[in-house]
Amino acid sequence: MSTDRANGSLYTKIENQVATIEFGHPAGNSFVSELLQRLTDELHKLAKNEEVSLIVLKSEGDRAFCAGASFDELVAISNLEEGKAFFSGFANVINAMRSCGKIIFGRVQGKAVGGGVGLAAACDYVYATEAASVKLSEVSIGIAPLVIAPAVERKIGKDGLAELSLHPTEWKNAYWAKEKGLFSKVFDSIAEMDKELEFHVQKLASFNPEALSEMKRVLWEGTEHWGQLLLERAAASGNLALSPNTKQALEKFKK
Repeated sequence: MSTDRANGSLYTKIENQVATIEFGHPAGNSFVSELLQRLTDELHKLAKNEEVSLIVLKSEGDRAFCAGASFDELVAISNLEEGKAFFSGFANVINAMRSCGKIIFGRVQGKAVGGGVGLAAACDYVYATEAASVKLSEVSIGIAPLVIAPAVERKIGKDGLAELSLHPTEWKNAYWAKEKGLFSKVFDSIAEMDKELEFHVQKLASFNPEALSEMKRVLWEGTEHWGQLLLERAAASGNLALSPNTKQALEKFKK
């Protein structure tokens, strides 16, 4: 089942020290600003929950994992303040994932575009299916994946980031993503993926949570400046969104 709510849905289930966050939106599990804020708040909340050792981030349905940020909200940006606020949504989520003391597993059952790729990159370990192709399409509509770039580069390197962002109309398949380091494991089916994911997180959650927290800290060493960096990138992205070239490109996509 997928949600039909215009502002999307977000549910969290905690069981055996594992918190599973499931988000959804009728437009390809994309994110409106309100849903991004809810996810940010939920991550901060779970970071303080001593009954949680691990987090699994997943989306609804059996098709797209995440289509990125809301296209309708992007088109509606009319000034720099609105632009910065819009792009700060994913900046805040990535920073919440980065600073959360819990290991975060990503469950990617289908295609990921733009911010969806950023979400996967900000996870510490990612399970995916063969259907989980990825694409950074931002340049094709006049903007650039500036906010998510640090998270993506951290996983697949500068060359991988260039390959994705400078070929914005091309999908890269799940095995490409695994080879580059974005995905940890790729499975033939959702059922097979879920079976292995469940076994892995339950086993890991039985170990010392302090050790997991220390490992999380080590995995993210060198990113302490992201709190400021990603917000600066959000402002730069907001400026690009106001460009006449971008507005013209967005009009073509609307049609």
